[in-house]
Amino acid sequence: MFALVTGASSGVGKAYSTILARDYKHDLILISNQEKELNELAAHLSQTYGVRAVALYKDLSLQSAATDIYEWCQTNNFEVDILINNAGMFFWKPIIEVTPERVQTILNLHIFTLTMLCRLFGEDMARRRKGYILNMSSMTAWMSMPGIQCYNASKAFVLNFSKSLWYEMKPMGVKVTTLTPGAIDTPLYGLDDKTRRRLVRFGISFTPEHFARIALKRMIKGKKQAMPGWINHIAVPIISHLPDWAIFFAMRHLPQYANII
Repeated sequence: MFALVTGASSGVGKAYSTILARDYKHDLILISNQEKELNELAAHLSQTYGVRAVALYKDLSLQSAATDIYEWCQTNNFEVDILINNAGMFFWKPIIEVTPERVQTILNLHIFTLTMLCRLFGEDMARRRKGYILNMSSMTAWMSMPGIQCYNASKAFVLNFSKSLWYEMKPMGVKVTTLTPGAIDTPLYGLDDKTRRRLVRFGISFTPEHFARIALKRMIKGKKQAMPGWINHIAVPIISHLPDWAIFFAMRHLPQYANII
């Protein structure tokens, strides 16, 4: 049996892969669009922890990605009992400044490919009456925030889709968990190193290793949803209920909206 991790070559995906190999001795299928880093990680995990780690270079934003991955697993007789949909992207721009191609990329990556991977591998898990699916949403799923309109809307889909899937799959022995993290200390958000260290120090941001360890434990327990970090439980209801004037006030101080507001 294999654990399939998307976005495995860096950040949280790399942490998931490392913990599964080191602590759970689980064989791995590692998928990413960073070919060099992916191959290096697969070789390192195999040599260091004695597991089978197979790398598959794939652009997950393609409409055919999920089907290609599933058929590749079928051809190689790789049975997947853990599916971790971790791959993601982030940008901070008004929608009218985002190219149509980039909009399509993030929606395919966060919504279409994730959904199809759940559909294809979920059927096999249901037939075996056993399996785990871990989907990465975000605390922004509850927020209507300018600049990240595609990100938070797609993460809202992931949250609601996964919670519905939890009900459907639980009677079939398959555990579905949705993670709704706040800040994680990765390059995804484009913050400088000093700010990133400060956020971790004050408990606002998690290191990938710390977050992934918590997430996997929640997945094994079959938790429907998890949002690690006490500050996130305070921040979500506050930010999601900010009045419009407060949002516009914040926008006036963002360079992305200097020519709009």
